[in-house]
Parts: sequence; structure tokens; C-alpha cells
Amino acid sequence: MTNYHVLVVDDEAEIRDAIEIYLQNESMIVHKAGDGLEALAILEKEEIHLILLDIMMPKMDGITATFKIRQEKNIPIIMLSAKSEDTDKILGLNIGADDYVTKPFHPLELLARVKSQLRRYTNLGTYKVTEDEIQVRGLTLNKNTKTVSVDGNEIRLTATEYKILELLMDNKGRVFSIEEIYERVWKEPYLNAENTVAVHVRRIREKIEINPKEPKYLKVVWGIGYKIEK
Repeated sequence: MTNYHVLVVDDEAEIRDAIEIYLQNESMIVHKAGDGLEALAILEKEEIHLILLDIMMPKMDGITATFKIRQEKNIPIIMLSAKSEDTDKILGLNIGADDYVTKPFHPLELLARVKSQLRRYTNLGTYKVTEDEIQVRGLTLNKNTKTVSVDGNEIRLTATEYKILELLMDNKGRVFSIEEIYERVWKEPYLNAENTVAVHVRRIREKIEINPKEPKYLKVVWGIGYKIEK
């Protein structure tokens, strides 16, 4: 059995210690930090497989920490939030958190979410990405099987939708104009096909995004085109 390393980040020592007990009972190795700055320092030194991250903390809050972590790492992040922090919770999910648990939480629920994210990470994430797979956080495209999944759940795309997504994921971070997308995917000259591309992009968003109006993966660059966020 793998001894997963879990980083618990919360400014309340009692919460850190309580979570540590339950995780250690599942043979997990626990690292603890009191704020986002301490968490980033630990991530520089240790191989961490999952982070439990409080939103409201001194020095560096969970939102800022998540943003910085996602610039370099694909580690699953579960946010710990109070009920009054719904807006921050949504923001956290949009910038890269994988899940959230509302305080006060039941320890068994927290454990279930931790195990679920670790399964996704080790089975579908960084550990086992093959040459046939492209992954952007929870979004995975398999070129061999021509399938797409979000957080382990397979998404059904049309052949054209798949080709558009494959083009963008193959070039993460690069902005493609509508004209370039059309000519690469449809293999014919672009002639007033803006609506055609826009409709397909909208359908892809509806299938892969939690909130299509605030996309996490497929972003529009106004006046230029579309890209897959790294």
C-alpha cells in the first residue's frame, strides 16, 4: 500500500491535529502548515500527493496559495471552508481546487473525499499519464481511445468537438484564432465560419466545465480566439 503524503494547511492547530489523527489511521503521512506561505515552503522540500487547504488564513490565504500552487503542480487540492465563504469557495474551484468540504465536517466525509481524490490522481493523473494522454488538471484526453474525461468521468464529444479540444490541448496556453481553428479542424478555407466555431466551443464548454460561464479550462481571449488554460 502506498503511504500517501498529505499536507494539511489550517491556521487552527486543533483542526490540523484532529485531521492528522484520522489520516494517520489510514497509513497516510501528514505534513502540517499554519498558512499558505508555510505550505509553499513544504511543497518545495517534500513530495506531497494531496493538500487540504483552509481558505481563511493569515499571511497567505487559501485562494492565493491555490493560485500559486497551480502555476507549477497538479496535486489534488481540497479546500476547507466555512459556510459563509461560498464566494471564496467558488473562486477556489475556478482557479484550480478539486473539491471542498464545509466546516464543521464529519471526519468520515473528509476521508472519503481524500481517498477519492487520491484515486483520481494516481489512476488518472500525473502518476500514470501515457504518451497517448494529454492532461490539464482534471481534464484528460486520450488520443488512443479518442475519449475525454473530467475528474475521471467520461465526457461524450462529437468528432468535431473532439478535434477542436485535441488541437487546443496539444498546444496548452497558446491562443488560436477562430480562423485557424476552422481551417485546422474542418480542413477547408475559412469563409465567415465564426458562428460555426463558436457553437462548437460553447458545446464543449457545456460538457467539460462545472460552470460554462466561468470556464476553468477552455478560455476565450477577447478579440483573438480561444485557448486551453495551463
